[in-house]
Amino acid sequence: MKDAKPVVFIVDDDPSVRKSLERLLQSVGLSAKSFDSAAQFLQSGHGQETGCLILDVRMPEISGLELQEKLARAGILLPIIFISGHGTIPMSVRAMKAGAMDFLLKPFDEQDLLDAVYRAIERCRQGRAQREEFKEVEDKIRTLTPKEHEVFLWVIAGLPNKNIADKLDTAEKTVKVHRASVMKKMGAQSVADLVRMADRAGIQPSPVK
Repeated sequence: MKDAKPVVFIVDDDPSVRKSLERLLQSVGLSAKSFDSAAQFLQSGHGQETGCLILDVRMPEISGLELQEKLARAGILLPIIFISGHGTIPMSVRAMKAGAMDFLLKPFDEQDLLDAVYRAIERCRQGRAQREEFKEVEDKIRTLTPKEHEVFLWVIAGLPNKNIADKLDTAEKTVKVHRASVMKKMGAQSVADLVRMADRAGIQPSPVK
């Protein structure tokens, strides 16, 4: 799937800051959309795009840190770059612990901001790719029958067919049939492929005792 052009969202209650940031981002070919409040950004329905969020810390009604919490609860994983004219160390620590990409004090160097934006966009792209891959593996696993799923878990645990047959109290040839079906449905060429898929989907193999 071709990645869409990234969008940099700006949330700051200072119109002059919004305008200068828009000009800076557009000067290097980046698409920018600005909002004068956290509430306006939330109401816009944005956040699922590839890109990042430049967010002022101190704003009326909903602060930048509060917006960060709201986005996290909503499952919106847009990387955040905080900017502030009155930042404190505890404030920056709180933001970074909650997953912020960067915390820049105004006035900041334009190149520092652009570097942070590029890093944030790359993180967003990587995160989206990982989530797509995770979903693809999950979709394949859902096509397995209950017996195939059992065999799948034993195969990624490293058990040979004979031992799996003993575990499932079935014939070895039956395990071979299930195993072949698992490999086909998962699109795997080897056990190593299956193990990597399971790892990407966070699936644990059956415990070998």
